[in-house]
Amino acid sequence: MLTIWGRPNSHNVKKVVWLAEEIGLAYVRHDTAGKFGFPENYREMNPNMLVPTIEDDGLVLWESNAILRYLAGRYAPQLWPDNPAVRAIGDKWMDWQFSYATAQFDAFVNLVRRPAEQRDLDAVARSAAASAERMAIVEEALARHPWLSGDAFGIGDIPMGVYVHSWFSLDIPKPELPRVADWYARLAERPGYARHVKIALS
Repeated sequence: MLTIWGRPNSHNVKKVVWLAEEIGLAYVRHDTAGKFGFPENYREMNPNMLVPTIEDDGLVLWESNAILRYLAGRYAPQLWPDNPAVRAIGDKWMDWQFSYATAQFDAFVNLVRRPAEQRDLDAVARSAAASAERMAIVEEALARHPWLSGDAFGIGDIPMGVYVHSWFSLDIPKPELPRVADWYARLAERPGYARHVKIALS
């Protein structure tokens, strides 16, 4: 059985749990990091002391997007096609997501993780503007394909799928991006997404 270490409100942990649910893979998740702390031997598994970390059939692996590629390659290759050209359509969004995460970071931390009296609202405004600029790139991509992975849902949709929920949930200005809104609505229809991603930010 797949073992996942990570707290449920982590963006990167949500990716892995959502994929496990998406493909019907049995797993157990251990609350780790944040208020939960770390198991005594965690550094031996993950020298970065970050989440998630997984163990599957003796393989210990960290880095959330590497975990997605491994799980899809082993258990659900239909979500990560063999054709390199098709696979690359979604694959690039998995790496691009880190650029978006950087843009959203200050808005998320200030509005979700800090009390009102400690918030840097100038940083929130800059972060909101940067997030909107990047989300407009997603809007353009969705004009060419219905999914970030191409013509069908795949693991290329998962990293940004987690972050688009944060974008819609944060109290920041947002331009009208109808294709992004439609994509978000279609993601929300997937049971694993509804259960593990579309939850209150904390």
